[in-house]
Amino acid sequence: MLGGPLLCALVGVLAGPMTLAGQQPVDSLRTELARLTALVDSLSREVARLRASGDSEGAGNALARLRAAAATAAAAGGEAARPSEQEEFVGRERSLQSLNPEISLNADVMAHLDPDDVGSDPFFWREFELSLLSALDPFSRAALFISRHGDGPEVLPFDGGDEEEGDAHGGGGFDIEEGYVEWVSLPGGIGLKFGKFFQRFGTLNRWHAHALSFQSRSLPHVALLGEEALAQSGVSVSWLAPFGGGSAGTYEATVEVTRSENETLFGEARRATVLAHVNGFWQLGGSTDLELGASWLNGRFQDEVESFDRNAYNAEFAFNWIPPSRSRRTGLTLRGGYMMLDGLGAEAQPGGLPVAPGQDRGSAGGFWSMADLRLSPSWLMGARFDRVQDPSNPDVTQWLASPTITWWQSEFVRLRAEYDFLSGIEGGDGTGMFIVQATFAMGPHKHSTY
Repeated sequence: MLGGPLLCALVGVLAGPMTLAGQQPVDSLRTELARLTALVDSLSREVARLRASGDSEGAGNALARLRAAAATAAAAGGEAARPSEQEEFVGRERSLQSLNPEISLNADVMAHLDPDDVGSDPFFWREFELSLLSALDPFSRAALFISRHGDGPEVLPFDGGDEEEGDAHGGGGFDIEEGYVEWVSLPGGIGLKFGKFFQRFGTLNRWHAHALSFQSRSLPHVALLGEEALAQSGVSVSWLAPFGGGSAGTYEATVEVTRSENETLFGEARRATVLAHVNGFWQLGGSTDLELGASWLNGRFQDEVESFDRNAYNAEFAFNWIPPSRSRRTGLTLRGGYMMLDGLGAEAQPGGLPVAPGQDRGSAGGFWSMADLRLSPSWLMGARFDRVQDPSNPDVTQWLASPTITWWQSEFVRLRAEYDFLSGIEGGDGTGMFIVQATFAMGPHKHSTY
């Protein structure tokens, strides 16, 4: 290895003859030799430092690695491998956490003031719902909703609330509201659902209780279908039409074949039921849209006295005005519809006797309407008005009026104050109830309306 003095001497020897040939070549050579001198001095100092260190073995290893790297660079033409050209280590282990389903808990708790029942416990919980959602693969997903319902004061038509309530802090035990697997990427715009699910009998029937705009479903729904959503086990096939879009409309058709499990509609029958639903959506402008839908459900009612076919119909609309630039501060949603049950039981017939086969059994129906006005990002004001016939006596009707004020603390927490006034039967005095409702969501599944 050449030291600094030796290189300087060499520069002095070479500089003399070359000065005669020209000053510029000599200057270039001097510059290059000065660079080499500095490099050699730096390497000499590094070697001396390594040798003087206390860890001679570590220094020897470091020097060996330095020499090996220099030899490799020389063999490769003087260029060391760039970091970008080095192979990156990638672990091939499976991330088990990514396979876990999304787990959420939704709760619905209430406090009420009933002037006709001042001695009752004013606080009760209505529902706790545990949901598990998972994308199984790019083509299918699964959902499971397990709920526990509590008993408490509710506004029910036609003296439905006079039944024994039970423990206000107890409930009817755990129940599987929905549990299904769904295929979402089938060719031709086809969707397939298999299991137990909220049926497509209108839009609001698919909403869970904690997502409703009011503390209960519409009066026609409660009187004709029962207090809970129409949920049965079977298969659902939907088709999204490939034509339309925007102002031309988007169209969907659904056919569901299920086993009859709704006792209000089908009694003790356990036969197949068929549901058909069509839906259209139009974008009327930058701020407004309109949705229309119609449903038909056919099944057979059976009990110890009689057995007959039964049909249920539903038609509804939804109108939204939401200015895009002010969507968080203002907006209006109007919903309404008509529901009818065709084929009434013996209790609705003259004398309360079964009718002959083929004889008209009569029908009962009712309409519902609701509105939500957004006042600010957190505050909404709402109102609804419903009217329905008694399916056990179509000559009797009741109506329900409910104003509400809702405060969304966040997308996870909602507080609502509501007053429900239910008219009396046959012109009698009505009943009113003031309710404060709190719903909250733990996890990704919030108060979804779709």
